[in-house]
Amino acid sequence: MKGVPVGMEHVENMTWGAADWLKRLWPLLALAGVAALVVSMGWHHYLSLEQLAANHESLRTLMHDHYVLALAAFTLLYAVIVALSIPGGVVLTIAGGFLFGWLIGGALSVLGATIGATAIFLVARGALRDVLIAKAGPKLQRFAEGFREDALSYLLFLRLVPVFPFWLINLAPGLLGVSFGTYVLATFIGIIPGTFAFALAGAGLDSVIDAQQASYESCLAKAGEAGHDSCMFAIDPSALLTTNVIAAVVALGVVALIPVVAKKLSRRTI
Repeated sequence: MKGVPVGMEHVENMTWGAADWLKRLWPLLALAGVAALVVSMGWHHYLSLEQLAANHESLRTLMHDHYVLALAAFTLLYAVIVALSIPGGVVLTIAGGFLFGWLIGGALSVLGATIGATAIFLVARGALRDVLIAKAGPKLQRFAEGFREDALSYLLFLRLVPVFPFWLINLAPGLLGVSFGTYVLATFIGIIPGTFAFALAGAGLDSVIDAQQASYESCLAKAGEAGHDSCMFAIDPSALLTTNVIAAVVALGVVALIPVVAKKLSRRTI
């Protein structure tokens, strides 16, 4: 069958029962179930800069007392958050820079994010890829083939310039048949600039916390008892990045697409 990878023809002709679907989907369902539990319990609210600011002294004490364990726990937590597709990666990256310094914190964040993203990729590929490819129409098959042909450039662009949610970029390549090596390499390289930018911001978070704390206390002093309702202690993650840093990351994303554009232009001129 044209457009369908070798060995997929049998998938198209199979009748799938509940047991077959459960066998394929249980890893994806398990991740979705754990993510739903975390959200329903409100545990994801702890992944905020406000929580980091409120507990920064105890976190640093814990880190200094159990440094190696803290490194491992941070990397594992990051991988789990990414694998569960729970928002909080940016806050964790900032926390890594704040607690461990921009270099170590950034490196741990890249490692944890790559592990978590790879887990999602493998789960999606094992659960649905064969079925989707076999059932896909000609247009979707041609799109998947084109994406795979220049997968490294496309994935680098998507990682560098977050035009789509991180969880979607983790899932889609597994469904489109991107190779494991290409996916891991593009993920690892592509998230480095943005990750280290936020880790650098986290390394300088002390001054931001002090400024916000002073502003919050000033607001409370002026507002009196009503201040607890009207005064807010809040830190915006996006405010920690400068326009120049964002522009530089976008520029890197555009550069990643140059090979794709050059290839398409060369085909037209032949």
